[in-house]
Amino acid sequence: MTKAIYFDMDGTIADLYAVDNWLPKLRAEDASPYAEAKPLVNLQALAHRLNALQKKGYHIGIISWLSKNSTANYDAKVTEAKTAWLKNHLASVHFNEVTIVKYGTPKSEAVAIKNGILFDDEEKNRTEWVGTAYEPSEITATLAQLF
Repeated sequence: MTKAIYFDMDGTIADLYAVDNWLPKLRAEDASPYAEAKPLVNLQALAHRLNALQKKGYHIGIISWLSKNSTANYDAKVTEAKTAWLKNHLASVHFNEVTIVKYGTPKSEAVAIKNGILFDDEEKNRTEWVGTAYEPSEITATLAQLF
């Protein structure tokens, strides 16, 4: 059995909700808040742990939603901004999977490995997840237990 760890982005590893006027910007189809979001975790430490876990055979992935009520053009801009954020902030991590899907898509249905670990700030996503799901505050302790 392959071991998998997935991370949500917004509100989990990226502080989207602290960006000034994030909601009006998203409603105006401005993707800049996704690029401007500051990290919510120590990304250097996270990258170190994720790279070590990959060497132990873990599949490391991102599963994130697009903006709510968006157009195809805006979806492309959001995907580009989220991908650039990952490359900018976690460049040393070579994710096995980066999946960015329509808002509201059950995340457990959109990933390659269904019974992995999920870190997500939204309770609904943690509840529907098939594997084990944790709040963002549990990232450090949970990853430490995997060694």
